[in-house]
Amino acid sequence: MKTKLLAIAMLLGSMGVVAQNPYVALEGASEGAEGVVVSLPRTVLAVDVQVEHDVTLAGPYARYAQKFLGVVRAPLTDKSLYAVSGAKVSLLDAAASLAAPAEPAARRVEEQRYADAEGEFPRLQADKNSLTVRTLEEAAEEAASTIFALRRHRLELISGDAGEHVFGEGLRAALDEIARQEQLYLELFLGKHVVTTQTRRFVVYPDAGNRQYIVCRFSAADGLLPDNDLSGDIVLLQIEPTGASVAVPEASPKESSAVTCRVAAPATCSVICGGKEFSRTVLPLFEFGRTVKIALPRRK
Repeated sequence: MKTKLLAIAMLLGSMGVVAQNPYVALEGASEGAEGVVVSLPRTVLAVDVQVEHDVTLAGPYARYAQKFLGVVRAPLTDKSLYAVSGAKVSLLDAAASLAAPAEPAARRVEEQRYADAEGEFPRLQADKNSLTVRTLEEAAEEAASTIFALRRHRLELISGDAGEHVFGEGLRAALDEIARQEQLYLELFLGKHVVTTQTRRFVVYPDAGNRQYIVCRFSAADGLLPDNDLSGDIVLLQIEPTGASVAVPEASPKESSAVTCRVAAPATCSVICGGKEFSRTVLPLFEFGRTVKIALPRRK
């Protein structure tokens, strides 16, 4: 037994086709210092689906943006839309598959905004500085006047008309604060546009008798949904063996010293949603492969 294990180790060390080729893996049971090890090669696939959440929040003074600011297009209603923006299929080893349900990447937020506040607009409007009750149009007009006043003050600081002692870091801080205030007021007219990109990972265990797998479902209103939620479109993983075979040095029937190996077959893995293909890659899948005998190297 020790001689056979040594021969197997020599085989793995000298034959790159086994040791470095993801298409070939030892199959069966072997005994070592730690006991009997059973190797049953199988494939675990990770399907990463990337979704963008596009949110538009209308400002409370949106209808007066053209009248007081001259802005032709300002969103008048809130909108929320999800879209599949990408997908990827990759191989997972046994250790990585245990952590596969976790998100492979942190959520990324890209926000085109006119204020520092995130999410919805604050309940207290930025131009509310007195107890006087005004109509919405009057409040919008006063907010627009404040925007123009801030711009004039910024120009005075830049040109030096605001005073001789405003320079260096003090000038920079003053300009940054004016910009922040201006953006806050502009947001009341122009609203916000926030794009959030998030990737979720799904694990698939291929079976030789199945070529299609429902990874999850997708809705433009709700994003990614469980695979049993019939309200969404199917996010489908489609597997098609290419028909190609990997050449390995198989042992002859007369060979007395050989090991059993599983040779994976190349297969095209595609992710499809709504009739659109988001990913296509060729990966080695043991489920569609074959079992062969490989001769052990002879000791000199």
